[in-house]
Amino acid sequence: MTHPIVAAAGLLDDVLKAVVDSNPTFMSTDEKAHALRELVRLESRVTELRLRVMADATDVAAGTGARDVADWLAHACRLRPEDARADLRLATALDRNRPEVGAALRAGDVTPAQARVVVRALEDLPDVVPTEVVDEAERALVAHAARFAPKQLARIGRHVLAVVAPHVADEAEAQRLAAQEQEARRRTRVSLRRQGDGTTRLSALLPDAVATRLAHYLEAYANPRRDDSPFGAPANPDARSDTDGPGSDADGARSEAGDGATAHDPVARLTYPRRLGEAFCQLLENLDPGRLPVHGGDATTIVVTVSLDALRSALGSGDLLGAGTVPSDAHHDPCAGEHLSAGEIRRLACNARIVPAVLGGASEVLDVGRAQRLFTAVQRRALLLRDRTCRAEGCDVPGTWAEAHHWVPWSADGPTDLANGVLLCSHHHHRVHDPGYSTERLANGDVRFARRT
Repeated sequence: MTHPIVAAAGLLDDVLKAVVDSNPTFMSTDEKAHALRELVRLESRVTELRLRVMADATDVAAGTGARDVADWLAHACRLRPEDARADLRLATALDRNRPEVGAALRAGDVTPAQARVVVRALEDLPDVVPTEVVDEAERALVAHAARFAPKQLARIGRHVLAVVAPHVADEAEAQRLAAQEQEARRRTRVSLRRQGDGTTRLSALLPDAVATRLAHYLEAYANPRRDDSPFGAPANPDARSDTDGPGSDADGARSEAGDGATAHDPVARLTYPRRLGEAFCQLLENLDPGRLPVHGGDATTIVVTVSLDALRSALGSGDLLGAGTVPSDAHHDPCAGEHLSAGEIRRLACNARIVPAVLGGASEVLDVGRAQRLFTAVQRRALLLRDRTCRAEGCDVPGTWAEAHHWVPWSADGPTDLANGVLLCSHHHHRVHDPGYSTERLANGDVRFARRT
């Protein structure tokens, strides 16, 4: 007998097929307004149903060896992994301890965005708040959702204790202030996104103290008074205009002329954001790799593939290994940032720790057979060059975070060479050794997992 949820999904599909050719042009204004309101309400109800199924779908993930249902859903339904993971967090919260929010979403009285705001506001309440007060705050926020959009609802959520339990608000505020620095650490984020035009956008959310330290470091390089500053110095270094000042992002005529000298100003003058950007590049290039942790079998080695002739002549280009782990904007080339000019490779070789995988030149020994059990740093770089990410089907964990796996175990006379090696993330490395799963090596080199029956 078909489960009611499966049957409901089929009925919804049939209903949508019935209106696939309907043209909204022939609807009246009132009909359009009514349809939009009802469709948003129905979207909320369908989303709640999907989240309810997700919360109880760990067996689906286990069937394919995925880390969780979010990873399985992202691969199976071609979703963004971050969206699937956010949905799983909300599904878990609604299933475990947020019944009021779940019921409101099920009825279509709150939207998924409002539900996320309410859940986040309740999770941010200090531990000293009694459970009954948290439940009362949940009911209050759900009631406010009938009148306020997510942004306004979030503001109410930050002060909800003062409304529902003023007698505990002072103590909670004291604990919140005491935990503020710890919370800042938890929220710390750095993201990189390829722009597709030869640049990568870096965004960061840092604790105030760390941001201040970074600003001091960058100022050390960006200071126009430095004798060796590559950024040029104003005619009067003590007079810095608003365009040059910290926090400025102006792009006026002065900014455009900041890339070089002009007839009126023979000294190249760069805007403050440009100077900080150049300073950040200098800071990274001057880091001592000997003081950094081992990463992917090595410290911070850059690996490029380039022909020997191109490297010598500075003509042509090479491939930058690991560049693909930086995500690209969805509207740009997904392979952006993976290619460098041979001239840039030659410059990096003078300033950074670089291993050219030179095609046609002398190469390092990659296969050591039975001589040793563990893959060497050289072999790890070769595996990274070949695999780039975890090779489990649908997994995009960077290869630098992955582990080298012997297809034929070393204990069973398997050689420690590239043909017998593959990169797998920690999760899938455990799965490949789990007798409860079978593995299949696909034609493209990926590994498919399936639970044994």
